[in-house]
Formats: sequence, structure tokens, C-alpha cells
Amino acid sequence: MADINIDEYTDITDVVCPVTFVKAKVAIEELEPGQVLSIHMNGGEPVQNVPRSMKEEGHKVLKLNKNDDGTYDLIVEKGDE
Repeated sequence: MADINIDEYTDITDVVCPVTFVKAKVAIEELEPGQVLSIHMNGGEPVQNVPRSMKEEGHKVLKLNKNDDGTYDLIVEKGDE
């Protein structure tokens, strides 16, 4: 996959489910369709739930990267509204 241009970044490592998805949803709602959001999150429930919920909302999950510190970066493209 070619380099991905990130339009916005949000960090949800300081919250727990289900607030993780709420914060991610608010962040992506501020973008225009086609823009890309990077979501920095913890492992466990956020990694299981946030990508699935983003897909269910009509957004495209481009990538999920595991970082050396055990956190993850989820790269999501906002879908059409």
C-alpha cells in the first residue's frame, strides 16, 4: 500500500470502552468524506471493537499498526455520508 496521507489524529488511550468508540466517532465526524483519521489506542477491547464499529458506520479501515509499546494506530478513511 502506498503512503497514506493522514488528515487528522486522535488519541483515545486515556479512555475505556465504550467511550473509546464515542471519541473516535466524534473525531471522524469532523472530517470530510475521503479524509483519513489516525486513531491511537490501547490493545484489548479497543482493538477488537473500534475497527469493527468504524466499518459498521460505513468507514474504510485502511491499516492497523501495532506499536512497540503495545498501543495501536488505526488508520480509517471516512466514508460517504
